[in-house]
Amino acid sequence: MVKNSEVKDGVIFPVGEPNTAFQQYFIGQSYLKGLVSDPDVNVHVGNVTFEPGCRNNWHIHHNGFQILLVTGGESWYQEAGQKPRHLVAGDVVVTKDGVKHWHGATKDSWFEHIAITAGTAEWLEPVTDDAYNNLEA
Repeated sequence: MVKNSEVKDGVIFPVGEPNTAFQQYFIGQSYLKGLVSDPDVNVHVGNVTFEPGCRNNWHIHHNGFQILLVTGGESWYQEAGQKPRHLVAGDVVVTKDGVKHWHGATKDSWFEHIAITAGTAEWLEPVTDDAYNNLEA
């Protein structure tokens, strides 16, 4: 059974279009609705939605950071060398410059967050199926 299916209709902001620009760095389908992309402001803000089971590759933000404001569903967030964190609506994650991490929906739930991002992302290897499938909330 899929949990939090109301997320697919948007929680605070619309879900947006399939995130094809970054599809190669994801397992599963994500959606992106840009909220702030102003060349005079050094951050991008977007509403990002993941279908159940969707996750992004390990990645690092260089010369910047990422703040995730979880607005709906359930997800995982993990920094290299740390235990995965189970996230729900209302959780906030701050990823500092140079920290290797990944995030994505749980296997059985939609996930939505507002991402505030600065710097350049370096996309790395996928999270293995074994590692992801062994996560338990």
